[in-house]
Amino acid sequence: MSELTVMRGYVYSSLGTDLDLGELVELFVSEIPARVAKLEEAWDSRDWDSLGRAAHQLKGAAGSYGFEELTPSLRKLDHSVRMEKPEEEIDEALAEARELCSRVRASGPE
Repeated sequence: MSELTVMRGYVYSSLGTDLDLGELVELFVSEIPARVAKLEEAWDSRDWDSLGRAAHQLKGAAGSYGFEELTPSLRKLDHSVRMEKPEEEIDEALAEARELCSRVRASGPE
């Protein structure tokens, strides 16, 4: 992880200081709890298609909004679901993604 985007245990967007994109990054950050909830709902109902799709979409959006640190864990989750890995492996990947998503912030500390 880049030391520029991970400070004080948080994960910051590399685009957060861009005046033109800052509002979009903030909007994305505000949507993360709902996106994580979709992942968890799909996991709880063992809806593998929805879980894989939600992980794939969040992975792409995270990278687009400057949260490159999230993409490896979301890629792992997406891959685990698509490859029909054991539930324990999927659960671990989901837990890792959930933990990283909980630390996301739009921009660095002032």
